[in-house]
Amino acid sequence: MADIRAHDASAPRVWVLLGEGAGGNAQMCALAEALGWPFETLQLRYNRLNHVPSVLLGPSVRTVDRARSDPLTPPWPDLVIAASRRSAPVARWIKAQSGGHTRLVHLLHAQAPLHHFDLIVTLPQFRLPDAPNVLHNTLPLNVLDQARLERAAQRWRPRFSDLPRPWIAVLVGGDSSSYRLDPATARKLAEQAVATAERHGGSLLVTTSKRTRADAAQALWQAIRGPSYRYAWQADDADNPYPAFLALADRFIVTADSASLPAEACATGRPVELFDWQPRARPTVWARGAQTALAQRIGRGLIYWGAVKPRRDFAAFHRGLVERGLVGSDSPRGRVPDDMGRTVARIRALMHTAVSPSAGDRRSRNDSPCSNHSS
Repeated sequence: MADIRAHDASAPRVWVLLGEGAGGNAQMCALAEALGWPFETLQLRYNRLNHVPSVLLGPSVRTVDRARSDPLTPPWPDLVIAASRRSAPVARWIKAQSGGHTRLVHLLHAQAPLHHFDLIVTLPQFRLPDAPNVLHNTLPLNVLDQARLERAAQRWRPRFSDLPRPWIAVLVGGDSSSYRLDPATARKLAEQAVATAERHGGSLLVTTSKRTRADAAQALWQAIRGPSYRYAWQADDADNPYPAFLALADRFIVTADSASLPAEACATGRPVELFDWQPRARPTVWARGAQTALAQRIGRGLIYWGAVKPRRDFAAFHRGLVERGLVGSDSPRGRVPDDMGRTVARIRALMHTAVSPSAGDRRSRNDSPCSNHSS
């Protein structure tokens, strides 16, 4: 249940529409907390209609499983923070119910016409075109909880004390829409990690993740040699060493299949190596389309209107990290960009030009799921 509190009536009423993806939820929560306004999280669950393209649904809650979701009832918010495709029709529906008063900030991509949103906060891999309401960031809006990291460091430091420094954290992802981490690839990752440890005279702190396949993890463990600490990911494990790795490691090796692993490693300000490999084959139409300017313009138009969702371009994301000097064997050469600060400034400017906030109680949650989405 929401915790009703008295707040400054001038503060905007903010809703955060939580979905099923932990990564998107974490970024939305971090952004809401960085804004400094009271906010309420609403967990949404979806029915089978969520597979219908957003561009066909328009403003709609027909995709929402109302029985399993938090209620969407007035008073309507001044600001909605949502992310990705499924929540786009719902956010637009809320704005319609408010008579156009609600401002919509959408993260990652919408797969819907972009002009329906007041601000889209995106990353290079989503391939969104330039537009006045599109903010292109370098890194996801993941924020490291320093207090949590310090607690983890105190708990885990004694367990690593016998391992030679430098401690090299190996953060392993897994299969995604763009990559397949199979046993052969896992063995190559192990070879790179072992070579790095031997070159620096250190040891490895290795962790798999939810997306790491069992056969890939087994191949990785078999190929790792030398001093190391190994953790096989487990669901609901309160003693997961991942935050301790972020706090204590002297350098990192991260797999290229996600944005969050490189982002969190880069946020530490320590050297980060990227382990990349051949992504899954892209559809032929996109490969051909890249060859002509006309096809590129058509492609950008289709993406703008939400008619297509191209495969994520992680190569573009990685190029941005390299160009800023955030990854590489001798990184960091550049400062971590303040993407959160840029995003907060854009939203505050947006809300300053909005109509006055609606009256009434401001709601927040003591037991907000946001507390569970830190890195």
